[in-house]
Amino acid sequence: MKSILILEDEPLIAMDLQFAFEDAGAHAVVTISCAEAFDALDRMEFDGAVLDVNLGRGETCEPVAIHLRKQRIPFLLHTGDLDRAGEALRDLEAPILAKPSGADHVVERLFGLEGQYERA
Repeated sequence: MKSILILEDEPLIAMDLQFAFEDAGAHAVVTISCAEAFDALDRMEFDGAVLDVNLGRGETCEPVAIHLRKQRIPFLLHTGDLDRAGEALRDLEAPILAKPSGADHVVERLFGLEGQYERA
């Protein structure tokens, strides 16, 4: 069973994504901040991640994205504010899905990234 990290501060979107990944046979762990995401990453291994870019209170997913890239864990960015997040998005060099996107589409896109990195 695949384990997927979801970093999303909007409860309804997070729940929708969690259910969609579970329906696809994956175990989904929802976090709402970078600190929670790092706690989850310390506790378990993940096969992929969906990251909301802007997490509120001035926090972005950038530290988690950098960590995932170093760990060679595929991830995509899921954001509703492409204009405001534009600079950060370019720097993260990851696939981007604009909100609103259907949760099933997010699952399909993330699972399509499996070959993005060769695990060491």
